[in-house]
Amino acid sequence: MEKMNVESFNLDHTKVSAPYVRIADRKELPAGDVLIKYDVRFTQPNTDHLEMKAIHSIEHLTAELMRNHTDKLIDFGPMGCQTGFYALTLGLEPQDFLPILEASFKDILQATEVPAANEVQCGWGANHSLKDAQEAVSQFLDHRSEWETVMA
Repeated sequence: MEKMNVESFNLDHTKVSAPYVRIADRKELPAGDVLIKYDVRFTQPNTDHLEMKAIHSIEHLTAELMRNHTDKLIDFGPMGCQTGFYALTLGLEPQDFLPILEASFKDILQATEVPAANEVQCGWGANHSLKDAQEAVSQFLDHRSEWETVMA
């Protein structure tokens, strides 16, 4: 298969075993800072997916709550395939990122509302479900011991 420009297009999605967390990209910037992009995969590609209300709420919750644990999160956004998220960080190596991710997801389980889930602060404020987000995150946390195993 021809090598493509997008890293995830070169990943054999039939051989991965979700849930997992892996480094999807690493770039050194001209000033020496390092960007590390994580593939935070919740569901098995082409087998299962997250519903949009859960995805949208996990995005809001994690983007807000993870920043309580680090100032090195640049972005936390959903994958178009609805199987997980990308976390873009400023130099957070796995030994630092994984505990922050776990703590942030535990915070989600304690949340009583989805931050900025309204039409003033969000482009589709009605498209949220705290319950669905907490259920998906709970299942992901239940598999914490498997996060570092990417291939089946």
